[in-house]
Amino acid sequence: MDFDSVKIEIDHLDEKLNQLKEALNIDKKYIRVNEIEKEINTPGFFEDSNNSVKLLSELKSLKDIIEKVERLESNVSDVNVYIELAEEMNDAESYKEAKALCNMLTRHLEKLEISTLLCDEYDKNNAIITIHPGAGGTESQDWALMLYRMYTKWATRSDFEIEVLDLQDGEEAGVKSVSFLIKGINAYGYLKGENGVHRLVRISPFDSNSRRHTSFAAIEVLPEITDNIMIDIKPEDIEMDVFRASGAGGQHVNKTSSAVRIKHIPSGIVVSCQTERSQVQNRENCMKMLKAKLYRLEEDKHKKQISDIKGETLENAFGNQIRSYVFCPYTLVKDHRTNYEMGNVQAVMDGKIDEFIYHYLKYIKENDII
Repeated sequence: MDFDSVKIEIDHLDEKLNQLKEALNIDKKYIRVNEIEKEINTPGFFEDSNNSVKLLSELKSLKDIIEKVERLESNVSDVNVYIELAEEMNDAESYKEAKALCNMLTRHLEKLEISTLLCDEYDKNNAIITIHPGAGGTESQDWALMLYRMYTKWATRSDFEIEVLDLQDGEEAGVKSVSFLIKGINAYGYLKGENGVHRLVRISPFDSNSRRHTSFAAIEVLPEITDNIMIDIKPEDIEMDVFRASGAGGQHVNKTSSAVRIKHIPSGIVVSCQTERSQVQNRENCMKMLKAKLYRLEEDKHKKQISDIKGETLENAFGNQIRSYVFCPYTLVKDHRTNYEMGNVQAVMDGKIDEFIYHYLKYIKENDII
């Protein structure tokens, strides 16, 4: 039992935590929390709703990071005490437990490190994800559903909330399209790198000859645009249609025209929502998606003026994928931008995509990608 190596590992983790505190400007965050709390306690603070919502959101984000840092500081201290006791006892089980605690701390520090990489303007926002299957009918529609399940499992594991905005079932299996909102601090920052074409290689369950098939699905990731971000949508620029929902949802959904489709005339953008029982709720969800798409449209125009690195629209087909998921003849998930890969494809489909997220965020920071 090599307790000295465990102690060295803990010292390394403690050093890394201090580096992360410096990168996060943790002292400045404490000062900013005090400033906001003082402002909250001033008379008339809530009269300016836009400002109060913005500051309360900032306060929540700051406290979330501070609490994570303080928890890790406490964990490092606790592990040091535990290791000293385990060494005195010279117990093999205690040694194993000490190693397990080190591994746990390493994982938590990696997650905290991601926070240092989330510095773009809208990283802290909720994320709107839309998945479109590529050519291939049932096979691609089933792949789109598999990806939807992957992200919902990741969101659940990461303590994010999920709200389905629109879901159109496939004719035989899978989905024709699905849009959903992932709610939580930094949801968009974590998921923005998932934007692009995802490729699947497997033995198709829909092929009676059990042949290998390649399928594609395009994923669009947008930040939810909050009320304090101005997106000008003129009433005369939108056309709204109502229709009966075609998917599951109970008798009320299918018997009344509660589903909503909105077209933004100047841009040609069309969004729809049919998951809620109320036409009003579906319209609100449509407007959320429309605002996000208009924001992305303006963002891409701006980025195109600066650089051709991002903002281009890729065909939902071979050669344009950002990531491949191979089930046969071997198992492998590979991100083609970072070259990070993982052999346990089933774990990835069960929502374990944190390493792909982490490597992409490091990749864009190291390469200074806009």
